[in-house]
Amino acid sequence: MNETPTNSGVQVPHEAVASSALMSILADLIGFDTTSRNSNLELIRYVEDYLSQHGVQSTLVHDDSGHKANLYATIGPAELGGVMLSGHTDVVPVDGQRWASDPFVLERIDDKVFGRGSADMKGFIACVLERVPEMVAASLTTPIHIALSYDEEVGCIGVRRLLDLMEKMPVVPSMAIIGEPTNMEIVVAHKGKRGIRVNVRGASAHSAYPTEGVNAIEVAAQLIAHISEVQQDIEKNGPFDPGYRVPHTTLHVGTVRGGTALNIVPNECSFDFEIRHLPEHEIDPLIDTVQRYARDNLEPTMRLKNPDCGIDFTELFGYPALFTAPDAPVVAFVRSLLECDRAVEQISFGSEAGLFSRRIGIPAVVCGPGSILQAHRPDEYVSIEQLETCRTMLRRLVESLSRNGD
Repeated sequence: MNETPTNSGVQVPHEAVASSALMSILADLIGFDTTSRNSNLELIRYVEDYLSQHGVQSTLVHDDSGHKANLYATIGPAELGGVMLSGHTDVVPVDGQRWASDPFVLERIDDKVFGRGSADMKGFIACVLERVPEMVAASLTTPIHIALSYDEEVGCIGVRRLLDLMEKMPVVPSMAIIGEPTNMEIVVAHKGKRGIRVNVRGASAHSAYPTEGVNAIEVAAQLIAHISEVQQDIEKNGPFDPGYRVPHTTLHVGTVRGGTALNIVPNECSFDFEIRHLPEHEIDPLIDTVQRYARDNLEPTMRLKNPDCGIDFTELFGYPALFTAPDAPVVAFVRSLLECDRAVEQISFGSEAGLFSRRIGIPAVVCGPGSILQAHRPDEYVSIEQLETCRTMLRRLVESLSRNGD
């Protein structure tokens, strides 16, 4: 049996490899530790160099530090709208996870490819890059745009810099495919998200005389309980959309920090909570409800003991929900590339699609290889079958845009 080595050093049966070029690119991408806390510049420069080798110029949009960058490139006539293929380059941490192999070395076992980001979402990016030579050779009559971003995993932060640039362009893409892992199903809607930090300022005292102080942790606990009550009301009264696995807006407290020692009344406690909301659910009133409870029910009692006490709210990040009409041209177009007539899907996790759609009016769908259930977990993987389906979709994209105009 012939065997073909991959960049990971793993020997795999030749006939079982989806594409040696694809596997090589994916191995390289996984090899860059682009955890959101790190720079992504090595990966971006790798892609920039790869595109340059095929005669494609890239535009980089950096963050303030210069340690991270988005990449935007166009293949074909730049004066037309065309189709944008978009993905994020950052991945979530592997800290505390038990992996069976090195998470930053591609490992192929049977019909699965393992590695951090294999599903979310370097598999999609690798599929796009593998098709670049064909895109260039096809003399496209309608352009294909490639957009890669940073810091998606921590609130869709990086893509906003790219959007600032795109807003000034004379022509923007006519439609977009965001390659998040959807098992290659066409997703037309996802929830929006808002992250908020609450800082409770109490007053210290000796724990033998707790009435002399203001216990910030206890106040925070009361506010957290109120947030839970708001969540329970939504679960009971909606609004509801049965198209989502969780059919309503959700509020969730994710982290709590406070206190210094057991014998000290804590003077500070902070916690973070998020709201993941249906596209049609206006969440500013929900936030107002939480803030009003803090202002009217908690702060007055705190300030009777110490006027310097209080509760502060800081928005950490947020991104809008996505809603693309199921009969929109972008949906019909992607269906034609997949040669399927399956029902469209809705997802509870977010993506950059809502930002592209809401900020600059690019109709977008989410469709990419792999399952979100494998993302963010130890031994993350994407199946060869999913990569092959994505490769086929992109081949048909190139063929379609070579034949037809916008």
